[in-house]
Amino acid sequence: MSDPAVDDFVQLLTPDGERVPHPRFSFDGSDEQVAGYLREMVLARRFDNEATALQRKGELGLWPPALGQEAAQVGSASALRLPDFAFPSYREHAVALHQGVDPVEMLSTFRGTAMAPWANEVAGMHPYSFVIGTQTLHAVGYAMGLQRDGLVGNPDPAANGAVVAYFGDGATSQGDVNEAFIFAASYTAPVVFFCQNNQYAISEPIALQSKIPLYRRASGFGLPGVRVDGNDVLAVQAVTSWALDRARRGEGPALIEAYTYRMGAHTTSDDPTKYRSSDETEHWRARDPISRVQTYLLGRGAIDQAWLDALEAECEELAIRVREGCVTLREPALEEFFDYAVIDPPEILLEQRDDYLEYEAGFDEGTYAEPDPAQPEVQEAF
Repeated sequence: MSDPAVDDFVQLLTPDGERVPHPRFSFDGSDEQVAGYLREMVLARRFDNEATALQRKGELGLWPPALGQEAAQVGSASALRLPDFAFPSYREHAVALHQGVDPVEMLSTFRGTAMAPWANEVAGMHPYSFVIGTQTLHAVGYAMGLQRDGLVGNPDPAANGAVVAYFGDGATSQGDVNEAFIFAASYTAPVVFFCQNNQYAISEPIALQSKIPLYRRASGFGLPGVRVDGNDVLAVQAVTSWALDRARRGEGPALIEAYTYRMGAHTTSDDPTKYRSSDETEHWRARDPISRVQTYLLGRGAIDQAWLDALEAECEELAIRVREGCVTLREPALEEFFDYAVIDPPEILLEQRDDYLEYEAGFDEGTYAEPDPAQPEVQEAF
């Protein structure tokens, strides 16, 4: 398939649940596959809502909701296969669930008990990146590694791999992202830059960041750029599959702008009512990515109320497991922090570890005395 036109907007399923043709992209999967996408989106939303509630109850320090972005994440993740690799930011919860990350373990990062404990257990998923845009450079480096390992451009398509780098519209204003575009283009790296344009970089609307659509920036770096309806899981799957296939063949990077909307807050410390209107939110709520797929499948007779009831029961089971698992996450031991510092720790680091452990043990042995609040504090003069 040739690169799509610059001014293309890809949509295959309307907000009313109607299939529409597109001259360059198509979804050839079955209704059973589409039902699988719906299941993933619904479960991801329930997990997201439970995590938000846990933060409100004080069980998590912070949570970045992904409400409204389920189609962009499930559609793109469904195009991945080994040896592909995903590099997320901090909001790709549906991608993480698709890749096999345990939802309770995902909460540990936000509860402060671990830092992405799935890193060595889940194939195809990098830990979350919290510094805006850094993951795009990591993704390009990994993609260049795939090239040098002979996993790109082979006659056997199954032997080839590529990388997807996830980021938001706000990250496109960061230098790291633009540097990643340059390196990827220069070395024809097999990486798909997947921008979830959810319309706001915290409180800053996209109109203040870019005077042109984000996907059109790709041409300045020599990349093909596509804007897809990010609330249409079928279109996202089709476009991401195209981009990954060309990357695996050795044809280089591409930029996908998934045009979507963050229906919730940027994080649980944010109040979106301060910078956007209720009319705007309702406008996008009518384009809900889950509702359109459910409408389509019900209209086709591919699912029924019994199917939806079974999915709701599955959501309840997930919710219970998340709520119970969150509060029982094991707190890390002090020495474990040193285990993750460097692979071969130098002697000075081991000495610091031993000093800290001795200091910590002093509390258990009662050798450390807390100040007596009844005694006046003595101020030394200097």
